Amino acid sequence: MEKKGYAISSWHNTEKIYAGLDHLMKQPTRPVKREAMAKVMDYFDTKCVKSKEMVSEAKNYIPGGVQHNLAFNYPFPIVINKAEGPYLWDIDGNQYIDFLQSGGPIILGNNYEPVREKVIELIHDCGPVTGLFHEYEYKLAKLINHHMPSIEMYRMLGSGTESVMAAIRISRLVTGKKKVIKIGGAYHGWSDQVVYGLKIPGTRRFEAHGIPRTSTRHTQEVKPNDLSALRRQLKLNKLRGGTACVIVEPVGPESGTRPVYKEYNQHVRKLCDEFDTLLIFDEVVTGFRMGLGGAQGYFDVKPDLTIFGKVIAGGYPSAGGIGGRKDLMSRLAAGLESGKKRAYVGGTLAANPLSALAGYYTIKEIEKTNACEVAGRAGDRLTEGLNEIIDKYNLPFVAYNQGSICHLETAAAMFVKLGINIISALGEIKKRKHMMEEMGAAYLAEGIITLAGSRLYTSLADTDDVIDEALEGFDRVFQNIEGI
Repeated sequence: MEKKGYAISSWHNTEKIYAGLDHLMKQPTRPVKREAMAKVMDYFDTKCVKSKEMVSEAKNYIPGGVQHNLAFNYPFPIVINKAEGPYLWDIDGNQYIDFLQSGGPIILGNNYEPVREKVIELIHDCGPVTGLFHEYEYKLAKLINHHMPSIEMYRMLGSGTESVMAAIRISRLVTGKKKVIKIGGAYHGWSDQVVYGLKIPGTRRFEAHGIPRTSTRHTQEVKPNDLSALRRQLKLNKLRGGTACVIVEPVGPESGTRPVYKEYNQHVRKLCDEFDTLLIFDEVVTGFRMGLGGAQGYFDVKPDLTIFGKVIAGGYPSAGGIGGRKDLMSRLAAGLESGKKRAYVGGTLAANPLSALAGYYTIKEIEKTNACEVAGRAGDRLTEGLNEIIDKYNLPFVAYNQGSICHLETAAAMFVKLGINIISALGEIKKRKHMMEEMGAAYLAEGIITLAGSRLYTSLADTDDVIDEALEGFDRVFQNIEGI
């Protein structure tokens, strides 16, 4: 029986998921039929005219036309100017079901009124930032500790990327070791040292353009679920000065796109203890989405340090933080006593009153509404419905979820095996990536916004009616897949 208070009703059959993905990879790609895709493109040309014009003009002033990678949609980004509950609206007046949820942090639904009212009150009283201490910095840290006992101390920073940087810096300072092991395919922000092994395990420095080799000299990767490989690397590192830390996304790389077996994190914890290595949980997505106790509460694993991201400010800006054992976190203290080395971190706008208050009241509202479980049930309903449609049309696609984190693999671009012929593999990745982009466009034309056409986040606002409305849209897309 699964734990109460968490988004996950039951942990998925990980072996079955990988078997389904292997089967998908062996099939020819099944994109949207060309005549149907022409109608999708017509939607963008006729219904998204203002978005197209604005983004075209924005390219004169912004690289690529948008400021964030999430906004890069095919064939062009849409411009959003309204958000409420489960929906978004673009500047042309089109309404969409929002399964992007700003990349995962919004568990209460868009522009949630009780939190918004508190933020407005704060802005009237003191404005969003003062540069000095505010009561909600303390209140938020204490509340996080209440729900996640491993967070004996908490330091708010500006982003998940900054928080990963701080965690690695603490790990190296405290242990005196240099090596950092991450799980291949995982994303831990964009600092120089972790742009390594992104998206596809084994790619190492493939995305490290503009980053000197010395920056990733001590960064290593091992494949997901491969405990033997992790043990070997830890053992080898022991002969070379040791491992400062192992950093994992607890549901698997890329927010569970490469899912782990349920016992995996407990085994990683034991290996870290055996080799005197710190364990870092990257809970940027899972923290306060998977449950108030985070993934660490669900898996019953106590990491040494925990990374938080967007959700820690309820979707408001300047969102990130690091928490963990008191002896480790004290090395971040401002004004630390003379002679004691500290891990230097900065951030003028970190822990500003607006972000700290928004985070505090977001967690209080999650407590009050049981949002994680409600969003998890919506994720279950969405995933079950997607699998019914997949079976209905006899498609090789794979749908699975970790509660309110849902995955829909139609092209499996990130599952291409690199092998010996790297040129051939890159060509296959490019073909599958384009198909994934087309699928995302087809969903958007049906009024559904996803993350890159393959990941969907549900929230408290996603009622049965909203999920059923979305499933009708997915059905219309899938009935126009080649081969049907």
